Amino acid sequence: MRVRIDQVCKRFGSTPALHDVSLEVASGELFFLLGPSGCGKTTLLRTLAGFYQPDSGELFFGDRRMKGVPPHDRRCGMVFQNYALWPHLNVRQNVAYGLEVQGVGSDEMKRRVGEALSITRMEAYSDRNPNQLSGGQQQRVALARALVVRPDLLLLDEPLSNLDAQLRLELRHEIRRIHRETRITTVYVTHDQKEALSMADRMAILREGRLEQVGDPRSVYRAPCSRFVAEFVGEVNWLKGRVLESTSATCRVETCLGVWEAVPQPLIRGSAAVLLGFRPESVEWGEGLPNAFPAEVLDVSYLGDTEQYLLRVPSGLEIKALEHNPVLARAPGAKLSSGVRPHHLIVLADPGSP
Repeated sequence: MRVRIDQVCKRFGSTPALHDVSLEVASGELFFLLGPSGCGKTTLLRTLAGFYQPDSGELFFGDRRMKGVPPHDRRCGMVFQNYALWPHLNVRQNVAYGLEVQGVGSDEMKRRVGEALSITRMEAYSDRNPNQLSGGQQQRVALARALVVRPDLLLLDEPLSNLDAQLRLELRHEIRRIHRETRITTVYVTHDQKEALSMADRMAILREGRLEQVGDPRSVYRAPCSRFVAEFVGEVNWLKGRVLESTSATCRVETCLGVWEAVPQPLIRGSAAVLLGFRPESVEWGEGLPNAFPAEVLDVSYLGDTEQYLLRVPSGLEIKALEHNPVLARAPGAKLSSGVRPHHLIVLADPGSP
């Protein structure tokens, strides 16, 4: 089912929560709402669920206008952060609860509960109570309960935030698998960048109730539209610069590390002041690299699969760098010839310069 949000605004008293938010979620899409605490992502999710009514703007589920439609008539399934399972009911009874409310017959109920437990891989735990389950297992039950009613729209409100790191990784794969099997249109709220980047078909970044950027994870990470988006979805180093030349073939920028070359920037003209951004993993070492600069190692953090470096360049600027699958240890004080390839640079207009 396609979801359309058209210029939705929501206030709580004098506090604005959503400002003219417009976006569309395609049928069968796994769509993420991502942003820091207080950005409006949970407010938007609860507005979709019908728990809040927008002060202005419209919601459409398919061609159906949702103004005034109560939550129980929206054909939504919701998975909450805190599981919200009935403690006095076992797994099977928790999953069946929504079907009982709908008046589904016993044979049909048994079959659909069995399907939901199978798809979430919880059949072996059907007779246990919630307090006999791990956090990950409880979240699977909550997911089965949402799926069993066969919703047109599945809403997930930070469902993995209460789990430890290893369980979060496992549940990420499980939710992706379940989505591939069911193809239910799903809107997923999180503040975890890696969760969104690794799972989403597309994602929306919100900031103070406003929509900053919508796109697939790769485009948002590699081509952020603003400094806020760039820094929210990952670490980034920034250089201030001024454009020397911008053509269809190249973009040359004067920086404190010399003249750097970036990919052509059609929206950057003349001698514009810009910010050049590059991710820590984009820094390379060796002779003859493009956009080369000398650097000294200040600090090293070995993390097993990666090694994190803090570098200092001649201007005094400190730069973060990251090496995957490190073999050679570089100690503090080591001198490095470094560089960043043009296609790894993020070029943004510098709002802080005249």
